[in-house]
Amino acid sequence: MKKIGIGYENYKRIIDDGCYYVDKTPLIRELVGKGGIVTLITRPRRFGKTLALSMLRTFFEKEYDFEGHLLDNRRYFEGKKIMEAEEDVLSMMGQYPVINLSLKSAKQPNFSTAFKNLRDEIIGEYRRHAYMWQSDKLLEDERDQLRSLARASKDEDLFDDKKFEAEVGRYSTALKVLCQCLEKHHGQKVILLIDEYDVPLENAWYSGFYKEMVGFIRSLFESSMKTNDALVFAVVTGCLRISRESIFTGLNHLEINSIRDVSYAEGFGFTEEETEQMLIDYGIADRIPEAKSWYNGYLFGELEIYNPWSIIKYVSGIVNNKRQFPEPYWANTSSNQIIRDMIWHADEDMREELDHLIQGGVIEKRIHEDITYGDVYESEDNLWNFLFFTGYMKKVSERQVGDDIYMTMRIPNREIRSIYSNQISLWFDKLVKGSDRKTLHQAVLDGDTDQMEDYINGLLEKSISTFDSDEAFYHGFFLPLLYGVPGYSARSNREEGDGRPDIVLYPNRPRDPAILFEVKVRKRFNQMQDGLEEAFAQIRDKRYEEGILDDGYIGSVSYGICFCKKSCIIGRLP
Repeated sequence: MKKIGIGYENYKRIIDDGCYYVDKTPLIRELVGKGGIVTLITRPRRFGKTLALSMLRTFFEKEYDFEGHLLDNRRYFEGKKIMEAEEDVLSMMGQYPVINLSLKSAKQPNFSTAFKNLRDEIIGEYRRHAYMWQSDKLLEDERDQLRSLARASKDEDLFDDKKFEAEVGRYSTALKVLCQCLEKHHGQKVILLIDEYDVPLENAWYSGFYKEMVGFIRSLFESSMKTNDALVFAVVTGCLRISRESIFTGLNHLEINSIRDVSYAEGFGFTEEETEQMLIDYGIADRIPEAKSWYNGYLFGELEIYNPWSIIKYVSGIVNNKRQFPEPYWANTSSNQIIRDMIWHADEDMREELDHLIQGGVIEKRIHEDITYGDVYESEDNLWNFLFFTGYMKKVSERQVGDDIYMTMRIPNREIRSIYSNQISLWFDKLVKGSDRKTLHQAVLDGDTDQMEDYINGLLEKSISTFDSDEAFYHGFFLPLLYGVPGYSARSNREEGDGRPDIVLYPNRPRDPAILFEVKVRKRFNQMQDGLEEAFAQIRDKRYEEGILDDGYIGSVSYGICFCKKSCIIGRLP
């Protein structure tokens, strides 16, 4: 079996190392046939955008080794689907100078550091094309300009605001300069590939320097793609379409392709056929239904797509350990800041919608693609749009009302549902820990079941009822509330009598009784009293109170507590 290339983003290395590769080379043919001068392709994180650009570069680039010898990259496409394309497509192989730039390194805490990293990426491309520094097809001042832009100003010089501003201005047009020199040297126009264009913008929004980063990226894009006659075409990839007013100003020839579009649908992510074939190839065809429920569910155009990163991790895990369970692999690689913010600041209506979604329901929202990070929290529609285009929601259907498109959407699969659920758990834990529990503790000491109910129901009303049928959740919710009851220590599932009561408060003073709680859950409100009776019966049948007396305590007070969704009732054992 071929090696599974986890983390591989370089197309050549995948082929050279003999890794398993799901053939996405037909993207080349589709891009040549359908692409515009500038094509923006947006897909969720970890869906193969970086690898796709690496593959495009390998196919189109007129590439030289360190000694200046022209490389023949044809061997990287032997046996691949692209070799079945028309001659006019195949004739483009290895014919163009290529600039390949990733912006992901700009995920930094401030604009100065982020800019320096982007500058270094640009400098890296200048040095990769250093053969032009001696080109007799360029003028001396052009060669000098290339050498100058290949050398960054000393960082200590950039503490001066004017020098820093000048450096930003110098590199905002650097891609255009490199394109023009490459065209002049090769006598051939240039292909520009820019990956993860929105990473600097997302990071800058959360880090507080969005305006400065927008200004730089806008200038970089305008100079290299709006007023650049040296381009054959440019491909830009990212997770989210940022409105043209903020970044793509004046790019009237921009062609935008998102997950709603049919074009390039097979180019990113794994199709159902590709996924099943991979599991068959690794001898785990019996796990196909499990993989489908966990990692399928995305809809690109009208095509069902699996999360490729998660499938690769899933298959690799099972190959190494046949008993490996599925996990939310994507949760550990994608930024879930938006999910955290959404849940932690959700109002009652949004919490109800999340409840409905996590339990398998759908919601309908107006859909639009012109959005900036600054707009995300301006309205619920913007927030749901952001979640949809970044892979946290899936289209079920669409309808048009006047000039607006409304989309019915749901959570794609178990992996994404687990991300929501985990964030809800973290939020709810913080809510519980941050609550003032003195009122509850006094009610426990006084035996006031009405006051206990009021306190607990007040907390539950603020929650999201994701786990409304899960007794373990309610047990885990209730136990921490009892920590710190004056004069008592809370213990869970400690053996007493003939069983293990859910929660017991053991007194620190010999004259105080132990306090016992048995937890039950019901799915219907009219069944809650029955839940209390079951709790009472269990306390009696398992002789919990007798066990406490046998431990030497002078007595015990026992309560049944029954939960249903966002409500509870509490009764004292007669």
